[in-house]
Amino acid sequence: MNRPQNDEALIREAGIKLDRALFPPLVLIERLGPIGVVDLAERVGRDYTTVSRQVARLESLGLVRRQPQPGDRRVRESVITDEGRVMTDMLDAARFRMAEQVFEDWDRKDFDDLVRLMRRFTDAIEARVGSDSADGALADEIDEGT
Repeated sequence: MNRPQNDEALIREAGIKLDRALFPPLVLIERLGPIGVVDLAERVGRDYTTVSRQVARLESLGLVRRQPQPGDRRVRESVITDEGRVMTDMLDAARFRMAEQVFEDWDRKDFDDLVRLMRRFTDAIEARVGSDSADGALADEIDEGT
């Protein structure tokens, strides 16, 4: 599911212009923001210097803004802008359309089983590695039908 080709297909389906490499940080900033670059880098599995450059690019595009962290003004956190939220809403709508196509010939029981098993899988991972704000996001999106 995390293949670059899938991200590219989603970006095309959304009808937006966005470098595929900027897709993961943009979505995570929208979902988890405000978020610092080190935390963001850990979540996308990239070096923080790379992610810092990506955040700077997202900021130059007007999709995110950086602000001082309230508890430590030396740390800058990224938050989504209104323009960035419009883009992530378009991505969410495209994800929903693509999921509808994938599941169109599934019967309801199979779909419900998938949701139940994904929740079980996510809960088991959370129990094993500890819970934080992003854990469970996939199962939550499936529960919401996205």
